[in-house]
Amino acid sequence: MTTIPNTKRGAEKLREELHRLKTVDRPWVITAISDARAQGDLSENAEYEAAKDRQGFIEGRIQEVEGKLSAAQIIDPTELDAGGRVVFGATVKLEDEDTGDTVTYQIVGEDEADLKQGLINISSPIARALIGKEEGDTAEVQAPGGIRRYEVVAVSYV
Repeated sequence: MTTIPNTKRGAEKLREELHRLKTVDRPWVITAISDARAQGDLSENAEYEAAKDRQGFIEGRIQEVEGKLSAAQIIDPTELDAGGRVVFGATVKLEDEDTGDTVTYQIVGEDEADLKQGLINISSPIARALIGKEEGDTAEVQAPGGIRRYEVVAVSYV
């Protein structure tokens, strides 16, 4: 089994989700199934079918989250010493060479990615283009509108 990189924050979010699934969602759906059973004929009971479907989703998500946590390689970006290179967990400030716009991204795991918060997935095209670069380097990214060039302005580990 391969390891899945996660920041400390991402692993904690997964643990919180797992806790919620086991302590809130699972008991709720069990109660919903019980209530639907009490209504009588299960063959035409939409509430029962919906609750069983929800139970299947919750149990599947519990297994998925447990699997991700068991395979997680938790990385604390503040403890990284990559010599100024872009690595998983690094926060990178970039300048678009065409427009001069600057953006800041942190490279995180799949479950943590949220572009609106500046968190990009390690397997995204921009993150793959940035890995191994240093301050002053240029990264070329294949974007839907063509190749974009970004200069690495700063690399930090926060």
